[in-house]
Amino acid sequence: MRVGIGYDSHPFGPKGKSRKLVLGGVQIPHDRALKGHSDADAVAHAVTDALLGAAGLGDIGRMFPSDDPQWKDADSIHLLNQAFLKVVEAGFQFVHADVTIIAERPSLAPHIGAMEARVAEAVLAGSTHVSIKAKTNEGMGWIGRGEGIAVLAVATLAEHGD
Repeated sequence: MRVGIGYDSHPFGPKGKSRKLVLGGVQIPHDRALKGHSDADAVAHAVTDALLGAAGLGDIGRMFPSDDPQWKDADSIHLLNQAFLKVVEAGFQFVHADVTIIAERPSLAPHIGAMEARVAEAVLAGSTHVSIKAKTNEGMGWIGRGEGIAVLAVATLAEHGD
């Protein structure tokens, strides 16, 4: 068994921008979106890093560099799927991912099931193999002030044949 840890955070962009807030491949109704080179899906980014770390394959920035224009506004669930396929090619099988989203707003509880399903689909697993939780930062720090969102993820892999 191999375990990897992923982390990602993004600040919110200005209000009224046309970009949508996307977490775990799901559009979340909110008046602001996260800033980033791709679609800024912090859930997909953290899970991608956790998978790549568990497999010893580096990180999302090496695989999909933010200075490469081909990844501008990219669908991060697609990037997660592409990273997952590299993990499988390296001889690993996905077992489980556990994700914690840290955000004051918006309320994410109504969207957790859809996010779990989208992330699980990207790693070719059933939704019971992905657990997503949302927590606030109790008003503390940049997250507590509503300036952005952070995500922690842990992924477990098994070597093929185990």
